[in-house]
Amino acid sequence: PEETLRLAIQGALSSVWTALPCIVVSFDPVAQTIVAQPAIKAIQQLQNGTYQAVTMPLLLDVPVVFQRGGGVTLTFPIAAGDECVVVFMARNFDAWWQSGGVQLPLDARRFNLSDGMAFVGPLSQPKRLSGYSTTTVQLRNDAGTAFYELDPVNLTERIEATAGLTIHGPVT
Repeated sequence: PEETLRLAIQGALSSVWTALPCIVVSFDPVAQTIVAQPAIKAIQQLQNGTYQAVTMPLLLDVPVVFQRGGGVTLTFPIAAGDECVVVFMARNFDAWWQSGGVQLPLDARRFNLSDGMAFVGPLSQPKRLSGYSTTTVQLRNDAGTAFYELDPVNLTERIEATAGLTIHGPVT
């Protein structure tokens, strides 16, 4: 009985999705969604009882999560090949996505591949940043050759702009 129960639980959990590392295939800046390719292969059991690794299907129209609050939002370019994590919601969020506010789920779907949101930015080891500052906050390019830096201890700011710097605003 314990083995039967274990297999039943394992079978039920195999259709529960919580989060997957993915690779951005394309970004729609108007809808602010991505098409994402899961970066982990699925294991599929064949008719003869053997298993094979298969590439998972593309995740379509995945909303991108931006850091925001208080009327401001941090945006950044998103390009094909960027890495991300897609987190799958506990319930169908289609009605909320379309209308905002508090909504009823449209069906009983749970932890489904169609109910993901993308957090762009996690990096695999081959894409990790070089020259990471452990003492300052930086808004930077991946190469570290251009950045805005804030040092919270010394209360200093630094801008590194190797190709030039333009500041727009009223002259006082």
